[in-house]
Amino acid sequence: MATLKELTHREDRLAGGHRLCAGCGASIAMRQIMLGAGTDPLVVGCATGCLEVSTSIYPYTSWKTPFIHNAFENSAATVSGVEAAFKALQRDGKIAADKKVKFMAVGGDGGTYDIGLQSLSGAMERGHDMVYVCYDNGAYMNTGIQRSSATPKGAWATTSEVGKAQQGKPQKRKDLTSIIAAHGVAYAAQGSISHWKDLATKAEKAFAAEGPAFINVLATCPRGWRSAYNKSVEIAKLAVQTGYWPLFEVEAGEWKMSTASRALIKAGRKPVAEFLKPQGRFKHLFAPENAALLAEIQADVDEYWAYVMGRCGEE
Repeated sequence: MATLKELTHREDRLAGGHRLCAGCGASIAMRQIMLGAGTDPLVVGCATGCLEVSTSIYPYTSWKTPFIHNAFENSAATVSGVEAAFKALQRDGKIAADKKVKFMAVGGDGGTYDIGLQSLSGAMERGHDMVYVCYDNGAYMNTGIQRSSATPKGAWATTSEVGKAQQGKPQKRKDLTSIIAAHGVAYAAQGSISHWKDLATKAEKAFAAEGPAFINVLATCPRGWRSAYNKSVEIAKLAVQTGYWPLFEVEAGEWKMSTASRALIKAGRKPVAEFLKPQGRFKHLFAPENAALLAEIQADVDEYWAYVMGRCGEE
């Protein structure tokens, strides 16, 4: 894997000056992941969402790559078509057989967990040689902070209000990384913007894999999470340290817990409350009458942590 010095000499393929909010985790994630693409040409397709609308407002673009804006639901389908067309042109001798081009599809959790799941599943099942990246900020942030299936239990959203009827979203979030790993893809991983070396290394593995690869990266959203813009990386780190967001990878069907998460097995995890407290979307959970709900959320995190440990063969 590339060293830090080698990474600093690689081109940053997402230019500054875009219109994403201060502290947005999506741009951090994209910059770290595209470092893993190396120096080969890279084609990017991006679903409608915060990342797309803030980086490609006509007539400007922040992308230093060929870039395709897709509808909310079809980023994976579009990029799989581009990859298939490239291989067809190689077979016809119109593109040199040894020419290397990498393909990356991108979507937020709304365009990946929910609306785009069909096209994502299809691309993974068909075996296209491409990397799909989900920047998971836990809601439909671009359209007004509506809940998605990635929204955590107990979180406030504009369609999961806090009141007499409920205390934020009542359901647990979907475990999309496990779902994609179950497709038998070449590579799947969960990463966080707080652990740049881990994420860049996973990106290198994903781009090097022959066949479909998937990276689910936790990307903080100060606007939707009601958190301080200068605490984004710190909060993402707490997600890892509490076990809310375990770091792991699945290579050729073998599950492996990443170093930062494996270290927590001996060192111990922080209470999930430490991840929740800096976020205004969870402030109601700390009212005395919600103590049972907070304990339930901790139990859910413990259960998911035990599941990941078991899949990774950790005791």
